[in-house]
Amino acid sequence: MSLSDDGGYGGDGHRGSETGQTRTRLPDNDGDIYGSGRRPRAGMSSRNLVTIVGVIVLLLAAIAFANRGGSGNSETPAGDSAKDADHTQPTAPTGAKPATGKNGGIAAGFAKTEQGAQSAAANYAVALSSADMYKSAQRDAIVDTVYTSSAAADRKESLRKIYTDPKFLSGIGLKSDGNAPSGMTFVSRANPVGAKVEKYEGSTATVAVWYSTLFGLAGQGSQNPVAESWYTSTMQMQWVKGDWKVAGFTQKAGPAPIGGDQAAATAKDMSQAVQGFGGFTYAR
Repeated sequence: MSLSDDGGYGGDGHRGSETGQTRTRLPDNDGDIYGSGRRPRAGMSSRNLVTIVGVIVLLLAAIAFANRGGSGNSETPAGDSAKDADHTQPTAPTGAKPATGKNGGIAAGFAKTEQGAQSAAANYAVALSSADMYKSAQRDAIVDTVYTSSAAADRKESLRKIYTDPKFLSGIGLKSDGNAPSGMTFVSRANPVGAKVEKYEGSTATVAVWYSTLFGLAGQGSQNPVAESWYTSTMQMQWVKGDWKVAGFTQKAGPAPIGGDQAAATAKDMSQAVQGFGGFTYAR
């Protein structure tokens, strides 16, 4: 609000009664500049009373509307259909259980719905970004769990070439077996922020997942300290044998927010946080 316009903080100090503000009165004679003073009001004017009542009514209406919108009831928001509501509230929880079980530590048994496809994609993004991808046996297990059988066969070989490349591993500070040097903690963790369905046809879906990652080596003297990055992965999902699987995906950087002004954690604090805080089953 500008302090110099009609907000009442500046401008003409001699506003008339039509503005609802106090008029400055100056004495008409040469006597005491304060005059005899204004007469005390015997009570509240009808105009002020009406104004106060009107403000109270508006406040009560606003509170009632806010509570109705955030009550978590099953009413469908304004729109042509429930699908329209989904697109206008992409991060609103549905209340449905995201998965019925686990497969090798990865959530499994997702519903054959748009929300189920989103939940599967978010959890698969976490698995495919984990530190276990740098270990041969764990990587193969993850690929077999999240990909379709045909896509898994292709991905295993291409991922093996990437994750066993000595130049790549040394560049991020890992040993040739994918382990962190002594005294260091390797951090590779994805944190989904949201997901959206770009296309859904019952047994296939295209789902975009927006997430941040923590990646690097936590430890005294680390040349690759843990840093945050942001990505969006778009996954082509297929319904295979009672669950959603990844048939393929693309990834792009961002959108990334402006970094905050928090001080970076010490190597010890970061290591303890990564080892002490577990992950989640992500759900739409």
